[in-house]
Amino acid sequence: MALDEPRETDEVFHINGFQFIVDKAFYKKAQPITVDFVGYGFRITSSLPLGQGGGCGGCQGSCSTGD
Repeated sequence: MALDEPRETDEVFHINGFQFIVDKAFYKKAQPITVDFVGYGFRITSSLPLGQGGGCGGCQGSCSTGD
């Protein structure tokens, strides 16, 4: 998850006062995508399985960040 500006290749969602931008090709592969605020970070889940070498510590299907 990062701050970004929408491009022509992005799908833009406006939900509860927030704007979410997802690359259209990635969205087709990953949908449905869910973003939840949990404690001090976000949990992002999708239909894509995470591999053991993923950048979020080997979590199963979702990641939380402390940002």
